[in-house]
Amino acid sequence: MLVDAHCHLGDVAFDPDRDAVLERARRAAVGHVVVIGTTPVDSARAAALARSRPGLSATAGLHPHEASAWSADTAARLKALLGQPEVVAVGETGLDYHYDHAPRDAQRRAFAAQLALAVELGKPVVVHAREADADVAAILAGTGAPVVLHSFSSGATLFEAGMRIGAYFSFSGMITFKNWVSTFPLAGVPSDRVLVETDAPYLAPVPHRGERNEPAFVQAVAEALGRALGASLADIAQRTTENARRVFGARLAATLLQGEDA
Repeated sequence: MLVDAHCHLGDVAFDPDRDAVLERARRAAVGHVVVIGTTPVDSARAAALARSRPGLSATAGLHPHEASAWSADTAARLKALLGQPEVVAVGETGLDYHYDHAPRDAQRRAFAAQLALAVELGKPVVVHAREADADVAAILAGTGAPVVLHSFSSGATLFEAGMRIGAYFSFSGMITFKNWVSTFPLAGVPSDRVLVETDAPYLAPVPHRGERNEPAFVQAVAEALGRALGASLADIAQRTTENARRVFGARLAATLLQGEDA
């Protein structure tokens, strides 16, 4: 069984066939999908999906692209969502200096506030980092929350910072790309800190490049990770599922396969 640790299942790209997508995931032995929230509205939709279907959990957060919208009201709305049992983590939050859709000071402020919220509520936090490794590393240095470094492709600075705080490293379809080059020792990622994800509908892995990504394709990510680490698909599935349950909590014991049988 596999866990897709990061999927934007609430995206409009899935509106025409969301249930069929989940059925294909079930047939591909994907036992659980973590549905990511990027705004209060998007997070509420993720939570509603997690309530309405087996094998789903949700997160609630404000993406760095939306960081200018951070306010006391935003914090209150996210905190209310994070009190719901199906919402297992804060995020997606972090810093994105590639697009700079929000001013960098606003991104840093929203990121730090969400880390504090995660500590307050005892939740893990899902972190986005793009071309902002030094600042992400500096802000994470003082956090007491469990951290998931989503779609990890950063360099040694953030890798080493993640290692120091015991972060989880979540790998997406990017590791299947021909131009993907690891600037950190992939084999050095502790086996109890590795996750796999799709980031669907984005970043479809080889051999699905050019298609809409979906949770079933996380198997291709796990296979690529296994090749990089010299491990079988079964071993990667066991490791990453155990790790996902550890960081996201007991809710992940409810799987699509069990839900289907029920």
